[in-house]
Amino acid sequence: MRKIFLYCFLVFFTVSSFAQKEGISKLKSLEEGYDQYSRDSINRGFGEGEIEVELDGKTHFTDYKIISYNLDTTYIDTTLTMQNNYKLNYIRKDDFELLPFHNVGQTYTNLAYNFDENSYFPKMGARAKYFNFKEVKDINYYEVATPTSELMYRSGLEQGQILDALLTINTSPEFNFSFAYKGLRSLGKYRNALASFGNFRTTFNYRTKNNRYYARGHFVSHDFLNQENGGLTEASIISFEANDPNFIDRGRLETNYSNAENFLLAKRYHLEHDFKIFRKKDSIKSKPSNFKIGHHYTYKTKHYTFDQTTASTAIGNAFQNEINDHQGLRTMNNLVYLELESPLVLGKLRAKARHYKFDHYFNGVVNLTNQTVDAQLKGSTVSVGADWNATVKNFNLKADISSIISGDLEGNSLMAAATYKKDSLFNVTAKISTVSKAPNFNFVHFQSDYIDYNWQNDGFKNEEIRNLSFDFNADKWNLGASASITQIDNYTYFDIDSKPQQASEAINYIKIKAKKSFTVGKFTLDNTVLYQKVAKGETFFKVPELVTRNSLYYSNYLFKNKPLYLQTGFTFKYFTKYEMNAYNPLLSEFNLQNTAEYGGYPMVDFFVNAQIRRTRMYLKAENITAGFSGRNYYSAPLNPYRDFTVRFGLVWNFFI
Repeated sequence: MRKIFLYCFLVFFTVSSFAQKEGISKLKSLEEGYDQYSRDSINRGFGEGEIEVELDGKTHFTDYKIISYNLDTTYIDTTLTMQNNYKLNYIRKDDFELLPFHNVGQTYTNLAYNFDENSYFPKMGARAKYFNFKEVKDINYYEVATPTSELMYRSGLEQGQILDALLTINTSPEFNFSFAYKGLRSLGKYRNALASFGNFRTTFNYRTKNNRYYARGHFVSHDFLNQENGGLTEASIISFEANDPNFIDRGRLETNYSNAENFLLAKRYHLEHDFKIFRKKDSIKSKPSNFKIGHHYTYKTKHYTFDQTTASTAIGNAFQNEINDHQGLRTMNNLVYLELESPLVLGKLRAKARHYKFDHYFNGVVNLTNQTVDAQLKGSTVSVGADWNATVKNFNLKADISSIISGDLEGNSLMAAATYKKDSLFNVTAKISTVSKAPNFNFVHFQSDYIDYNWQNDGFKNEEIRNLSFDFNADKWNLGASASITQIDNYTYFDIDSKPQQASEAINYIKIKAKKSFTVGKFTLDNTVLYQKVAKGETFFKVPELVTRNSLYYSNYLFKNKPLYLQTGFTFKYFTKYEMNAYNPLLSEFNLQNTAEYGGYPMVDFFVNAQIRRTRMYLKAENITAGFSGRNYYSAPLNPYRDFTVRFGLVWNFFI
């Protein structure tokens, strides 16, 4: 199947002419009615006005489409907004609920959690590596009137930089392909903290002229390399917090490891295609119904390694002096479905079946005194399900149910959601979901050259996750709010000794988030506040009670004919103290700790952003209060947050 998939890529790229065709502006959205920006200008975000996007020739900004996994269509955004400012980081996402480690390209600490994922299959683990990982649902596809590129650059820390480049072309109204590469290398301020990664992705999407056949697919390759220092030693912590002038150069501080690194290599091949059985003229006019058959195929390989030239007694006893840990996972996912689109079902009704194969493996068998850890966990499952998508007046209704009916894993999922949209004023969504799935593979099955990091927990139960959520958005009023209640049975975690455990009681997690901006003249105050409470199970699941981010900034056009748009101001971020989880570089996971609380310090950034045509420039001075607020800022136990630093960024779109 992989050969067939690659062959499809080669055929499309070989037989398609690279001459850009005119008239693509007449292309219809794949999902009519979904329009993030409904006017000839792009929404600036909370509290901001609008900026007209002028493109060359006869093209219009609506001719430059981004198509999501769910076939929702938005447009390439070339504006300077505060929301885009929040996304100028190496993961290209708003990191409000995250706290970065000191070096760009290192992991993040979660300040809050989301449990809205509907997958009922376990993942490999090494979750600290996945903040910059693009899953199938994160890949976008494109339709553009002319060849289009986007370039993002940002400086790193100490001989570091990030580059994210995209090129997408429509060779005809029916066929588009794209190439993208994101690379990072940053040395960091502390010893043995190098971060280096590369992320290559290429996509295609194709439809026949009569729209009966549609296909799209992608290939993605990730590699993430991090040198790991295990955080500062006890003596270095004292020097850091005392602001000892002899250690202003952070490279002079001792760290726990000097010879460790972990590495994640992942590749994915994805293809999905569907075919409408009836032509339009074959449909009954009074009931324009149609059947569609479809197929999705995904093949993934992952390799995670942890290497040390000399074993560290801080981690524990080892089988050998040199550490070379390797964990692998191969999965293959085949989904077939039959879909009915008809007024009889108020929209679309789909029946589906899935065959899933997995192989979680290590280099060999490990025989311990009281346990044997197998070299492989290998198996397959068959699941069936259905999903429904309907529109009734101002309501959009969705439901999805799936269950494993046979195989080596157990699991199921159920989701129901209803969205009410009041014209362009506001929309509100209520959603309920329940998921039963096996814990991630590294909780159940793990091997290492360190003796204490070998286990096989065949007795672990499925995690049972139930979630109820509400979302309210009113762009016209610069207002958004969300609330969720999550209950988790058999919550799986790493304890203070980095051993996998399952919670002895249910986790009850409440999360309430609100955002609102206020504009007076040229000044805007943008606010995001998060309140969360672990009503039950706080021994196993720890989060700060309050997280807030507030940006006060000035924005205006400068000079004659307004060639430059300026934003400048301050961003304040704060979270309350709590027993923050500790980072374990061997597992690339976070584990519980109960020796100290972290947080309660302000993080203030000063920024100057500017836009000239379709080029946005960002200059930011980060953590400007570091010099006088005390050296008590940490991203995780033993791992200080970054000191005061100045960084530059650039995002540039070019339409040929």
